[in-house]
Amino acid sequence: MKHAGPQALGALADLLEQIRQFADLRERTQGAFYRKSSAFLHFHEDPAGFFADLKIGDDFERFPVNTPAEKRSLLRHIAQLTRDERRR
Repeated sequence: MKHAGPQALGALADLLEQIRQFADLRERTQGAFYRKSSAFLHFHEDPAGFFADLKIGDDFERFPVNTPAEKRSLLRHIAQLTRDERRR
């Protein structure tokens, strides 16, 4: 599964705009988000669709992001992880 290219990221523009609203995240390159100095979120494209790899703990977990419900699920996970980090 390859990293999402510009065309794939263009298809995810609405999702990327929502992710950019999280103050704790920095987008170093298009579609690659970092929290502090650690990679946190990036995207892949595959014949099966688009996927996001989100860092949870020490590992990345893959989330499909093809439907509005899948995108909302990813955004909820991001919100929870960034909220938990601020509590520490």
